[in-house]
Amino acid sequence: MDPRFPRAKSSTTRPPTLIDSLTDALARRETKSARRRLTVLPQTAVDFSSNDFLSLSTSAAYRDRYLAHLNHAPASYPFASGGSRLLDGNSVYAEELEKFVAAFHGAPTALLFNSGFDANVGVLSSIPQPGDLILYDELIHASAHEGMRLSRAGSRKMFAHSSPSSLRDVLASQIAADMGVKDGTRNVFIVVESIYSMDGDVAPIKAFVKAVDELLPCGNGYFIVDEAHATGVVGPRGAGVVQELGIQDRMFIRVHTFGKALASHGAMVLCGSETRDYLINYARSLIYTTALGFPFLASIRASYELLSSGDTEPLQRRLQQLIQHLRRQLDGLQAGPSTFFEVDHFPTSPIFSLRTSLPRQLAGFCQQHGFVVRAIMPPTIPDGKERVRVCLHAGNTTEDIDGLVRMIQLWLNRHRATRVANL
Repeated sequence: MDPRFPRAKSSTTRPPTLIDSLTDALARRETKSARRRLTVLPQTAVDFSSNDFLSLSTSAAYRDRYLAHLNHAPASYPFASGGSRLLDGNSVYAEELEKFVAAFHGAPTALLFNSGFDANVGVLSSIPQPGDLILYDELIHASAHEGMRLSRAGSRKMFAHSSPSSLRDVLASQIAADMGVKDGTRNVFIVVESIYSMDGDVAPIKAFVKAVDELLPCGNGYFIVDEAHATGVVGPRGAGVVQELGIQDRMFIRVHTFGKALASHGAMVLCGSETRDYLINYARSLIYTTALGFPFLASIRASYELLSSGDTEPLQRRLQQLIQHLRRQLDGLQAGPSTFFEVDHFPTSPIFSLRTSLPRQLAGFCQQHGFVVRAIMPPTIPDGKERVRVCLHAGNTTEDIDGLVRMIQLWLNRHRATRVANL
């Protein structure tokens, strides 16, 4: 070998592969206690976690009505949709279902989507026009963020959670900066939820409407309200917060989902006929996905028939009784001065937040003793807002609740004793 040209040294390290990058990302989440995992808990455990607020998923009345819809279909009736709504996936049954749901909610029309996520993405990605403004609550769902990211809106601005004064300030600053907002040539979309999934609080929608109407006299303010966690639980026969307030005519779009209190799947966008037709033409999450098959449509119909007939009203009342019972029991907990623990709860809401610096430990302790609760960690919620989320259901019992509270108190006692011993 010519000494003037030594052989290059072989590299002892290789560049990171894609799998290395994925593994590193997961490891970083692990160090932050933020790594997500799929789990299956024993069926004997008591459910204080799911969004099955009315316990319809285990209701004999719901099951009987649902099976009746399935069994009454002709033998040759296809259970699969066979394609997207615009191709082969539409049906008379689907269109009648949309009319039934729209009538129940006092809306001009309704449009069925495969999920609440698809509905929010479809609405927010397609309806805001170039140059429009979106104002959104800081705790709005991830699906709304995804829709806004894909939208053609000129800008989007966040306002403080459930704060009419913050909405007013942000909107006023946009009016001062953009004559189009003031004179009505730019549309302004206000995006909120009626009940928020993590804190369980109810948005002050009437106060939002008042602020927008005062600042936008040209009528270019359009409300988009996600009623996912209110459907079936709040309002007349479970129709939602907007109908409880009687302001459905002031809402541009309402989104009601069926995978929570209604024990089904999918979502409806309630809107005007022009908006519905526009979504059919431009909402990609509707156009390019296989439509829900007949079994899903029948399950939605069964749920809404129960709502419409008033059969779920006793479940609503029972749920409220249990909410008050849990609230009283939690108020009686003894956390002690050396333990960070507080209960965050909005009156009448089935969602409770137990704030603690050790949410995984508390949730794990409860699960070990047969009570299913979940620790909620960043990035699902902001840093510093960690909590254990507790959801009540009409099918829970006072004994279930008392057992859960005893476990929480036991964990608090043990944690306090451990901290005192380490001082």
